[in-house]
Amino acid sequence: MPVNKRSKYRGSRTCGGGTAKNRRGAGNRGGRGRAGHRDHRFTHYLLLDQVHNGKHGFFNPNPSSAVEAIDIGLIDQIADALVASGDALMDGDTIVIDASQIGIDKILGGGQVTKKMKISAVSFTDRARQKIEENGGQALDA
Repeated sequence: MPVNKRSKYRGSRTCGGGTAKNRRGAGNRGGRGRAGHRDHRFTHYLLLDQVHNGKHGFFNPNPSSAVEAIDIGLIDQIADALVASGDALMDGDTIVIDASQIGIDKILGGGQVTKKMKISAVSFTDRARQKIEENGGQALDA
């Protein structure tokens, strides 16, 4: 009577593993990694809450440079805070704002303008430029 499995299977070709083709390669275990997670291993992923099916979203290897934009109405709302923090200046009754100083490239036309402002930015929409000038301000291209 053998003392342990090692000596029990000594001399046998497959050591209790069935035919000689069993226990060979990944095919014996149903594939490598998460192979078969939709097919023969789906219960593992249902029970263990590991439902990760396929790819999601996309990857753009050449992202275009993003343009930082803000509505003119929002600038109007934060204008007093910009003056208080030193990011904008008062020139009489006109607020002078350099949009590049606060990290803005483009001024959009959304919102209401209630203050007289002189804004310099890389670009403006037509509606933003119109709203600034209607209130007596200036839209300067930087």
